[in-house]
Amino acid sequence: MIIEGLQKLTLLDYPGHMACVVYTKGCNFACPFCQNSSLITCDKAKGRIPETDIFEYLEKRKGILEGVVITGGEPLIQRDIKKFIKNIKDMGFLVKLDTNGSNPEMLKTLIDEKLVDYVAMDIKNVFSKYDLNIGKKTRIENIERSIAILKEEKVDYEFRTTIIKEFNTIEDICKVCKMIGPHSKYFLQNFEDSSDVLNHSLHGFTHDELVGIKERLKGEFPNVVIRTLS
Repeated sequence: MIIEGLQKLTLLDYPGHMACVVYTKGCNFACPFCQNSSLITCDKAKGRIPETDIFEYLEKRKGILEGVVITGGEPLIQRDIKKFIKNIKDMGFLVKLDTNGSNPEMLKTLIDEKLVDYVAMDIKNVFSKYDLNIGKKTRIENIERSIAILKEEKVDYEFRTTIIKEFNTIEDICKVCKMIGPHSKYFLQNFEDSSDVLNHSLHGFTHDELVGIKERLKGEFPNVVIRTLS
């Protein structure tokens, strides 16, 4: 495992649970709006934090922390991810996985072996515009397969999309809503510029525009939540 960071406490990243966050390094996407772009590249050197440090911290926090969020980067490109998660589960913690959905085989394995308790998968856009959002070519069939796996409802899950004026139209959002269906939790996250994003010419939506999007969706897609709106 190549681990670049550890957030020792979060009350927000794992719904309903007190958790820590483990950040893996390396990603097979290069999204220009990524808030963790420093984690994209990976020279295969060892990460900044040894696995043993993570397990030692978790041992000390038994009975206090309930879960571990594993994010990145893209955790499912890590060669030892299954073993790493199993060790965490064996310690008695819940595991939430953040993924871009590009490795459906490993996602299915983790779910079938009950090694994850919650999965948050990013859906970047409608499939015809996916490469625009992720900054490179990808195998869309892998994304489709991961969506289908989660919709089998063998694990608690959510889908989420970072919406950007230059990339995501309201028509695009509606198409994604129809694709995932009315029963899947779907969160829209408004893009915010920061020092870590790759493209600073992108824009999020205004508050009034977000309200308009919410009004457009709420009748047909009541499962959609815009996280930046109360």
